[in-house]
Amino acid sequence: MDISNKVALITGGASGLGLATAKVLIESGAKVMLLDLNEDNAKEAASSLGDSASYTVANVAEEQSIVDAIAKTKEEFGSIHIVVNCAGIGSASKTVGKNGAHPLDYFKTVIDINLVGTFNVLRLAAEEMGNNEPEQDNECGVIINTASVAAFDGQIGQAAYSASKAGVAGMTLPIARDLARMGIRINTIAPGIFDTPMMAMAPDQVRLPLIEMTQFPKRLGLPEEYASLVKHIVENPFLNGETIRLDGGIRMQPK
Repeated sequence: MDISNKVALITGGASGLGLATAKVLIESGAKVMLLDLNEDNAKEAASSLGDSASYTVANVAEEQSIVDAIAKTKEEFGSIHIVVNCAGIGSASKTVGKNGAHPLDYFKTVIDINLVGTFNVLRLAAEEMGNNEPEQDNECGVIINTASVAAFDGQIGQAAYSASKAGVAGMTLPIARDLARMGIRINTIAPGIFDTPMMAMAPDQVRLPLIEMTQFPKRLGLPEEYASLVKHIVENPFLNGETIRLDGGIRMQPK
């Protein structure tokens, strides 16, 4: 898909991977709607990106919230061609820890935001993408989800997080099959350890062992590298139904 003059909806778009992606897509000629829960951050991010960006405050796990966000995107930019799902939360709780069993409500919350929220956004956006004028190969839209290497080698205390991200990876191919008749592609990126605001708050005793597990280059991933892969996926018409690890060769140890 030619990114120029297309409209992208990016969840978690006010910071980290989402904001880096917005910058790259705008540089390639797209209009971008940033979707985030934090209005102050979203407003500031959209302002920094200029006239090609706008923002909407929404909760990915709530149906009406996303219905309204999509309506606002269409109202401001006319359509939706690209969706990048970056919104999500981390978690750390052992199945059975010092204080007892893993809180069930916490497990459900992580699944609801990371997995259900991702599906909620893409299903409603895909319905709108089906109205787009088909381009080469009858393509009408591209969806990119964010999983994690934790989907494949989650660490101690990551049961909820790993389950949510494994779900994102696992639904990629069936959704690609579902949406093929509509001319919509879907792929998932599974990032390793990236230098995002969340990671910046972690102490060295957390960051350094993770860097050590990375094969090459021996550092955290850069949000711009995630954004670069998003751009490639959008522009490569034969890339579909795939989950791509972007991790410097990391294989997570138990802890």
